[in-house]
Amino acid sequence: MPASRHRHALLVLLLGLWACIGPARAQAPAAIEQARQLVLVVSLDWNAPAGQLQTFEKKKGQWVAVREAFPVSLGRTGSAWGMGLHPPQKDGPLKAEGDGKSPAGIFAIGPAFGYAASRKTALPYLPMQATSYCMDVPASPLYNQIVDSAKVGDAAVQGSTEPMRLDLRSAGDIRYREGFVIAHNASAVPGRGSCIFAHLRRAPGEATAGCTSMEAANMDQLLDWLKPARKPVFVLLPRDEYMRLQGPWHLPELPGAHG
Repeated sequence: MPASRHRHALLVLLLGLWACIGPARAQAPAAIEQARQLVLVVSLDWNAPAGQLQTFEKKKGQWVAVREAFPVSLGRTGSAWGMGLHPPQKDGPLKAEGDGKSPAGIFAIGPAFGYAASRKTALPYLPMQATSYCMDVPASPLYNQIVDSAKVGDAAVQGSTEPMRLDLRSAGDIRYREGFVIAHNASAVPGRGSCIFAHLRRAPGEATAGCTSMEAANMDQLLDWLKPARKPVFVLLPRDEYMRLQGPWHLPELPGAHG
């Protein structure tokens, strides 16, 4: 067979195989496939210090909204790709310690915490003491951990700017009265950001240092609703990134996305 006819026959064979097999279906991150509860935050763009939060449950393989979206505050300088349960992304800013950005991506939901000695929630609960700190010092071996200086020693928390009983340092500061951990940078890579929470906000529109804050009534509903057995995940994305990844990551369709 002449070389040209051989190449033509090979091309026809390959096209036939492609027609039978079809393009490979994009694989959603395993955390999304396994999750049955989803806390979703969508912001306007990378620079937006605010967004909308909506909760979803998976029913018969489809995401169904639990309640209407409500406003939340984000980092004062917007958001950036964090380190979580999503594949590394090539485009967009990367979260760094002290940049004032909320981490974007898919994250596990950690324990709840608060000022009270106990709280009714299915999440594990950590009561915060006057000696509780979250370590935001990149060089510390305790980086990105909530610790008690009464147990680890005062020297171990030296330099931390995250005391967890804010009310004892500024009367009436409710921010950490209740909240939960967003498991960004769980492997504690130095300098990639630490101590990321969902917590209360003192006033509407007040931005955070990199967390997601909300009104107390909304936090109460979240803490009552979240169930570890349902493998909940926290997803934060700017709108354009959400529209790009919604299909491949098997995320809910946003209301009005086509309007």
